[in-house]
Amino acid sequence: MVARTVKVKPETRNHKGFFVQDTAYELVGIEQSGWALICVDEASCHYVDPDDLRGGDSEQADVI
Repeated sequence: MVARTVKVKPETRNHKGFFVQDTAYELVGIEQSGWALICVDEASCHYVDPDDLRGGDSEQADVI
């Protein structure tokens, strides 16, 4: 799988309702539950709504 760098829209929350940091993430994939799994590194990952992702160049990411 090719790693895809994405960013999140402002005020994006994870699946627990906490805000995620506005930084670059690696898109790991979309789970069957519908959440996108994004990671900063191997120890820091978040599940977020795929609609809140943007491509690394600030465009809407085509994740589906």
